Amino acid sequence: MSGENDVPEVVASVGPLDPVVVLLREFLHRSGALRAVAVVEGEPGEEPAVVDVRRLHPTEVEVGGRVVLLPHAIELDVPAPAELPSVRRMAPFEVDAEKGEIAAPPGGVAHLAGAVRDLAGVLGGRNVAMVQFETSRPEAPLAITARAGATDPLVLALGEDEFEMDPGWPDPPAG
Repeated sequence: MSGENDVPEVVASVGPLDPVVVLLREFLHRSGALRAVAVVEGEPGEEPAVVDVRRLHPTEVEVGGRVVLLPHAIELDVPAPAELPSVRRMAPFEVDAEKGEIAAPPGGVAHLAGAVRDLAGVLGGRNVAMVQFETSRPEAPLAITARAGATDPLVLALGEDEFEMDPGWPDPPAG
């Protein structure tokens, strides 16, 4: 177990989590996100691992109470993901965090939400993806959280305020 004053070890690989690192990095770069995080279920009886990829920061991986850092630009010996969610870069959204309002191009938030849901789907299992996108208020990024399987509603957050979306959103109702 690491103490709060321990300096995390810098590593060149996180073994079986390397594909998750590559997937999150690729999504981060393609989407222009600030941060992409995956909570990946462990073996039975083990705590989940947390892989945290941030723009221009080392990748932080926590497994079994141990935190390690992976240099952001380090090449990992795994292929690029075969399937990667389709995602477009968006300009930072104008937000009013106090009112919970987002001004975005039509379909912009839905597009990013669908891409994060698809990212969680690529992670598979009951794994979770959370991605933060830049807004006009640096202290209030837009965070979108999705669980693989697409059965749980997406959760959007602006700063500290969370909003659980209607089940099935952002897909249009079947009709």
